[in-house]
Amino acid sequence: MGRMHGMAVSLVRQVARATLLAALAGAALGPGDPARAGAEVLSIDLVNEPATLDPHMQANHDSFAVYRNIFDNLVTRDDDGRIVPQVATAWRFLSDTEVEFDIRAGVRFHDGTPLTAEDVAFSIRRIIDPALRSPQLSNFNRIVAAEATAGDKVRVRTETAYPVLLAQLVNLSIVPRAVVERVGREAFMLQPVGSGPYRFVSWQRGARVVLAANPEYWGDKPGFPRVEFNAVPDAATRMANLRTGRADLIVTLNPDNVAELRAERRVQPVTVLTERVAVLRLNTLTGPLADPRLRRAVWHAIDRDTIVQALLGGLDKVVPIFGSPASFGWVEGVEGPRYDPALAKRLVQEAGAAAQQELVFNTAPVFDQRVVQAIQQMLTEAGLKVRIASFDVATYMRRATGKPEDAGDLAMERWTCTCGDVEGILEPLFRSGSIWSRYRNPEMDAALDAGRSTLDPEQRLKAYRKVYELIARDAATVPLYQQAVIYGTARQLVWRPTAQEGMFVNRMRWRE
Repeated sequence: MGRMHGMAVSLVRQVARATLLAALAGAALGPGDPARAGAEVLSIDLVNEPATLDPHMQANHDSFAVYRNIFDNLVTRDDDGRIVPQVATAWRFLSDTEVEFDIRAGVRFHDGTPLTAEDVAFSIRRIIDPALRSPQLSNFNRIVAAEATAGDKVRVRTETAYPVLLAQLVNLSIVPRAVVERVGREAFMLQPVGSGPYRFVSWQRGARVVLAANPEYWGDKPGFPRVEFNAVPDAATRMANLRTGRADLIVTLNPDNVAELRAERRVQPVTVLTERVAVLRLNTLTGPLADPRLRRAVWHAIDRDTIVQALLGGLDKVVPIFGSPASFGWVEGVEGPRYDPALAKRLVQEAGAAAQQELVFNTAPVFDQRVVQAIQQMLTEAGLKVRIASFDVATYMRRATGKPEDAGDLAMERWTCTCGDVEGILEPLFRSGSIWSRYRNPEMDAALDAGRSTLDPEQRLKAYRKVYELIARDAATVPLYQQAVIYGTARQLVWRPTAQEGMFVNRMRWRE
């Protein structure tokens, strides 16, 4: 397949071998003796500490994993992915644009105050307020009004028919209006008050968040008196913690770790193919990649099959479009990025002086750096100059949602809305004016409007086909692969991961 492709394959294999050797060196520490069954503290190793514990301000998985145990949502999903009641016990559509929810009686926040219909309406109004600048705004901005009615009911009105309303409300956490208004946004982010199965205890910055069981919880009772979420950026350290019993559940492992864990008696790998899609975001608004020739060169320079097979163990799945088969809106037949290194190099040469500018590639520790390095090498072989810029997660997020010139020319990203619908990821990334978007196109806005404004599934699929055709035409971003998430757990831990990546501790237990 040519010298350039050979060099790229060689690079990814070298990186994979280095990672395996580092992991085997960690294994020399020995498995230890977890003996965790019956322990009162469940220890979970994340990659990073949360960026925030305000559920209306989060946009990364480490935050979601923690706060989702502190708060109840209006509705939720069960382990099979079905939308089921949570704070709302039932709902009915009064028209195409209005739905009424019955609010559960007897739910109390952790400060002892009752959760009311007004708290639900306030939570909705808060997240759709543009002044809050919620990273989740684009998922809720079709809602135009929410009001408490008849004491225990909330009526929600949308601008037009909105087929994804319930799927998006799965992600709406209910906050106490009185507390938020009394303490303010910054204080609430640091010491959140929810109504969920676990209450906030402490946050040692850079180290861990501690939660305690809520004995008054109305739903499935928490099985662990205490939960610790630890920030452990280094994968080898997370593996060592699992082996020695310092951790019971660890996240973000790689395929080499799967083989290691399968060989051990007291720990195990747990994997699931998720809604999440890994993408290489291209900044079309500023810098060298405003030139469509260079964007298309990037498309053709990346050998996604080699990345998935050589680095990711074949667990992930290359996707031609920006979405995954786990979500509604997936369409067949739209051509994705085609690996053609000769064409990539020719496009770079045609771009002339523009191609000589350095491309800044933004990333963060939460992303697989082997993949980042492989992409850098493949783009370099095509004749582009690429500099990796790594930031902590909080800084990365500020840049990703800030000014276009601060977002990098390229950015490694993983997208999911945990809503089971492609609207939740297409809308924030491609809508003109979205804080996430680095692309503007009135045709795209019209197609997105069509997809989120009708209840007819066939019409929605037609609109999303247009969206994908525009992405391909403009090389607006590079879809890479549907992501398989790999966890490591103590064998005594009973837990079923889902495509939505929820980490609900009250659904976990020790094996009897």
